Amino acid sequence: MTMLTTMTKAFATSVAICLTAASVALAADIAVVGGKTDDAFWSKIKKGVDDARFVVETNGGKVTYLQLQTYDNLGPDAAGLVRTAISQGVTGLVVPNWVPEAEDEAIKAAADSGIKIILMNAGSLDKAKELGAINYVGSDEYLAGIAGGEYFGKNGQKNVLCVNTLPGSANQEARCKGVIDGITKAGGTGKQLPLPATSFGDPTAIAEAVKATLTQDGSIDGVITIGAGDADAAASGIQQAGKVESVKLGSFDFNEAGLDRIKNSAQLFAVDQQPYLQSLLSVSLLASHIDFGTDLPVKPVLTGPGIVDASNIESTLSGVSKGAR
Repeated sequence: MTMLTTMTKAFATSVAICLTAASVALAADIAVVGGKTDDAFWSKIKKGVDDARFVVETNGGKVTYLQLQTYDNLGPDAAGLVRTAISQGVTGLVVPNWVPEAEDEAIKAAADSGIKIILMNAGSLDKAKELGAINYVGSDEYLAGIAGGEYFGKNGQKNVLCVNTLPGSANQEARCKGVIDGITKAGGTGKQLPLPATSFGDPTAIAEAVKATLTQDGSIDGVITIGAGDADAAASGIQQAGKVESVKLGSFDFNEAGLDRIKNSAQLFAVDQQPYLQSLLSVSLLASHIDFGTDLPVKPVLTGPGIVDASNIESTLSGVSKGAR
């Protein structure tokens, strides 16, 4: 009897040790590749990461945010951060597929090493499958562009300019293509204004480019930018061109200045992809997959597009103070 009791205790101890070891091995160690946190858009992504971090850490895991230092060399720098994550031995990776030709090799290498991956913010479900990722969480940028172009058309605009300060970036190219196709579908026309990547975050360069284009082509009656900060500069360019009454402004994403313009009728709308949800869901879903083997039948997980305009500006402003909108 004593021997049996001893054997039973030993077996229980052995099982406990194995379970403990398994739980340690399964604990999610997730790296998130993202943009600069002083960027109005990526600060919302970072909040989503930080809020998801509570759940990950409660289950014994951790989350590391690997941010780009500039946007001048977007694809190669993002690939470098993926390789950094691989070298750190992470078990999970959340990464935007901004520039596939520059990033794909590194993302595939991460998948081949056994890292579980979710594409976030830039990509598609087809691309996720191609690279070995388990899902895509974000907006379909082409559909978001279509929504923006159609909204212009419904509000009477006939010739729309899409200002792209990150030409070559897959998601920004898709946005502008969608805008052009959307306004064309609504009976208008559109074109892209590609600017050097160094102009991203340079309000003077963007304002001057918008002013010059509007001055040269008086038929343009709508301008949309790929980001909230660019919209601030475009608003200045429209004003400098003396086109405030005739040219309506839209943007992808928004900041407080953009929301104020919408509230005061100085900006027509913003296309919202809900960046907070992108990172919150990506990190949470990936951690659960690693820790517990869970998965979603919903693929992709789309967080947009939505339109923020005069009809819903007040409800949108209510989330701004908490950093989630």
